[in-house]
Amino acid sequence: MTALITRDELTAAIEAGTVTVVDALGGEYYAQQHLPGALALIPADVDAKAPDLLPDRDAAIVTYCSNPSCPNSGQVADRLTALGYTDVRKYREGIQDWTEAGLPTETA
Repeated sequence: MTALITRDELTAAIEAGTVTVVDALGGEYYAQQHLPGALALIPADVDAKAPDLLPDRDAAIVTYCSNPSCPNSGQVADRLTALGYTDVRKYREGIQDWTEAGLPTETA
């Protein structure tokens, strides 16, 4: 099971530039809004795109999707771990929690 990260921990890591954030929703959801600096990577594309998007397998990576009921972030995190990424965590509460807290987002 993927380790979790809290909103406060994620906010601090983004501000410090010490994490790569992965949006597991992709497509229109990603285009409409995503966490600052997030890369789009959906479960179906992990094997093909992860080596180029995430070349450092030891870098801190956090996946997220819409909310706790969305399975995508866990699927992406699990697949990244299976591919040899060593520091993968999941922001289980997702972008819904982020926006409800009034934190900034970006658009594509």
